[in-house]
Amino acid sequence: MSVDGEVRQLRTEADEPGWEVDPDDEWGVAVVATVGRQLKLRREAVGMRAGEFGDAVGYGEDLVYKIEGGKRIPRPEYLDRADEVLGAGGLLSAMKEDVAKVRYPKKVRDLAAMEARAVEIGVYENSNVAGLLQTPEHARALLESWQPAYSAEDLERRVAARIARRAVYERSPAPSLSFVLEEATLRRRVGGTMVRRQQFERLLEVGRLSNVSLQVMPMDSAAHPGLSGRIELLKFEDGTAVGRSDGAFNGRPVTDLRQLRIVELRYGTIRAQALPPGESLAFIEQLLGET
Repeated sequence: MSVDGEVRQLRTEADEPGWEVDPDDEWGVAVVATVGRQLKLRREAVGMRAGEFGDAVGYGEDLVYKIEGGKRIPRPEYLDRADEVLGAGGLLSAMKEDVAKVRYPKKVRDLAAMEARAVEIGVYENSNVAGLLQTPEHARALLESWQPAYSAEDLERRVAARIARRAVYERSPAPSLSFVLEEATLRRRVGGTMVRRQQFERLLEVGRLSNVSLQVMPMDSAAHPGLSGRIELLKFEDGTAVGRSDGAFNGRPVTDLRQLRIVELRYGTIRAQALPPGESLAFIEQLLGET
């Protein structure tokens, strides 16, 4: 496209990997379809053809049709530009928050929704720093190591989703949070020196919060129930709970009271064997000093 003698490259689908809609995500499909419908109605209301509108916002006609048809997730800047071009008075830009959530994997959104309701959250991790404790840089370094590798867009989407879960710390009243991390996990060189230092500083910051208990399982500890994998336990205000243990019930989330007792027993045993919170923070400070 040429504008005032300058050639401007319109964005195509190839320029935006990772912005496809997951067909199995019913809520996400509905949100993107609704946003696409509103974009189309606004465009047609002002009498603009798809190609003309695409030129105005810097997108190819084919990509405009896919966004309007609910096949592609619109970028935040696309909604801002569309709002401006179509004179929507901020209504299209206001959709960015819901659209941003669609980009988070459904599994992460579901977990974040449960964490937002929980009054108690307990997490034992045997191979990584718990997601709720990770810095963006640590999360990125971890995800960069996965195979097959994520695309750059998908990587950033997953990092953003993980960090968005930290909203749990801003809740009022604050939930009770407990974490148990393996010493080996803390010693693993994830990222460079600065990434590790920032992660240790983040652990100390969170571990000193009045509603948080952070413990470390030393490498010279005896065998314990967490050796079979991650354990997670969430309790809600109405007395219900959900738990998951990699080594029990095929790793599926459970809500049955008898099964929950087993998850609670395992988690309680792990906490009893780990270093107390005070000693754990002192140990993390030692690791920070060594880094």
